[in-house]
Amino acid sequence: MTLSPGTDTTTALLGAHGVHVAFPGRHGAPDARAVDGVYLDIRPGEIVALVGESGCGKTTLARTLLGLVAPTKGGVTFDGRPLEYSGRSLKAYRKRVQLVLQDPSGSLNPRHTVYDAVAEGLRVHGHRGDERAAVAEALSRAGLRPPERFLLRRPHELSGGQRQRVVIAGALVLEPELLVADEPVASLDASVRGEILGLLLRLRDELGLAALVVTHDLGLAWNIADRVAVMYLGRIVETGPVEQVLTAPRHPYTQALLSVLPEAPGDPVVLTGEPPDPSRIPSGCRFHARCQVLAGGEAERAGVAQACRTRDPGILTGDDTAQVACHWAAAR
Repeated sequence: MTLSPGTDTTTALLGAHGVHVAFPGRHGAPDARAVDGVYLDIRPGEIVALVGESGCGKTTLARTLLGLVAPTKGGVTFDGRPLEYSGRSLKAYRKRVQLVLQDPSGSLNPRHTVYDAVAEGLRVHGHRGDERAAVAEALSRAGLRPPERFLLRRPHELSGGQRQRVVIAGALVLEPELLVADEPVASLDASVRGEILGLLLRLRDELGLAALVVTHDLGLAWNIADRVAVMYLGRIVETGPVEQVLTAPRHPYTQALLSVLPEAPGDPVVLTGEPPDPSRIPSGCRFHARCQVLAGGEAERAGVAQACRTRDPGILTGDDTAQVACHWAAAR
């Protein structure tokens, strides 16, 4: 999933290659490096979870992969080809890669019927087939059956889970190859979350649909993802199969995130301070100022404490299965 330079990308559906996104600082302040050298790929039919604290750059990276933000440096590829930013190219691309937002209430126009909400994409892309049949099929695939019961309803007449299914149907109606789902169940009741996650898994199995699921919830990643990428301060610091990363995490940041889950053994790791300002990324490992391994002396005993403070781990290291950007993990 995460690629070092030179890795074969022929099997990747969507890829980020050394992507940087920087936003100009105000009043002469340094640029904010929201995404700072990310290598990531998603293969056909694969669900990848992108996890990390709020403000780590997850949503900016997702927007960049969707073509909504152009990289400052690096590039995005889809189906082996570089993403082009002309209006026509982006329109064609967004038919193949669809976004599912966090809040279904904010995604749906309260004045539009379910039919109009789902048909909107077809109309934008000039669909020439049977519009009503396509809308009904998308609603059915999203679990709203029989679809005729929902066509003339408006958002306020639906439950939260039904609204999210309408949003998903609006993406499915264009027959995309990949979904980018930004916190897709965060606004839903716990009883409904499992249903929506089950729907995404079923779509993967039935349609071969790939997905990037952006979330801060490691439990969600465990339940839905094939692979997971852990992001901290604009960069992916650990990646691999979800079972491997979440049962045997190697990066101290991943270990800290997992330690606060209710079912985690031992005491939770409380990270000191807030994540650094992305316009002032520290030297050395960007996590070292908050790292419990460095603070506890384990990095010193491993002989890498000085490297942690002064040398950026850089590109993830490891094999094709799992990779980590951490001096301490590499020394073990």
